[in-house]
Amino acid sequence: MIQYLIKESGKVIELDSIQPGCWINIKPPFAPNELNELADFFEVPIDFFTDALDIDERSRYEREEEARLILVNSAIINEKDQENEAVYFTAPIGIILTNDHIITISGQDDPILQRFIESRVKDWDPSNGALFVLRLFEQIVIRFLACLKKLNLKRHLVESELYNSSQSSDLKQLLRIEKSLVYFINSLSSNELLKMKMKRTDFLRIGDDEELTDLFEDVIIDNSQALEMANIHTNILNGTMEAYASIISNNLNLFVNRLTIITVVLLLPTLIASFYGMNVEGLPLSNHPFAFYIIVGMSIGLSLILLLFFRRKNLF
Repeated sequence: MIQYLIKESGKVIELDSIQPGCWINIKPPFAPNELNELADFFEVPIDFFTDALDIDERSRYEREEEARLILVNSAIINEKDQENEAVYFTAPIGIILTNDHIITISGQDDPILQRFIESRVKDWDPSNGALFVLRLFEQIVIRFLACLKKLNLKRHLVESELYNSSQSSDLKQLLRIEKSLVYFINSLSSNELLKMKMKRTDFLRIGDDEELTDLFEDVIIDNSQALEMANIHTNILNGTMEAYASIISNNLNLFVNRLTIITVVLLLPTLIASFYGMNVEGLPLSNHPFAFYIIVGMSIGLSLILLLFFRRKNLF
């Protein structure tokens, strides 16, 4: 699906056909040979379009004559609510800058691009490629920060449930959060290297534009902050999971220890009852009229003595 967009009076308007200075957004579903036709029309390599559809593609930039490609990773919520899937994953957004147009392409319905289409992002213009790219970078970092806050809140909720129940399902939720943080750390690190290299080589051709330079520096600082937050959350989560694993293991050891003591305490009465349950003559109290009550009392007494012994040793 191809959208031709311009911005007029602060609102984004969709056009029926391409015109100079418009923003071209490409998103699924893709028609057959649609990307090949676009590559031929804009005279850019087909890899500029197909690379953005590879979910494992790392952030990078590339230049082919006058056309420039930027691949940057963004956070996407995972629609598959499964125990072995991450809450969020990351997918690349392709930005192709030509002399007259800005082209964006993504293999997912990216919420960042949707914010631009819905006019929820201020101070940008599709005719200004550098400003558009920087605003897109800014929104991607904001998205990462918002997702990190949600993951941290989810971690707190799962921890409170673990404190009371220690269910395996809660541990699986922590694993889902951990997977999301791994995706975030890798993508934020890659995005940070991309932005620093772009700034150093002046890939966006900002030159001495002080306003755009300051915006670029702010975006790099915010990306570093998001990366640091992701690392902190990962370290906390790892420590939490190790602590709960130790607690669960300790609880299991205590349970086995108590079960063993109960078995030992019940073993002596069982042994006595076994002897008296056999047809063997000459056992003590075999002819006593109150033998049954005496033997039961002795068994209970011996069990209590064993129980008190284990209690004094702090084993029960």
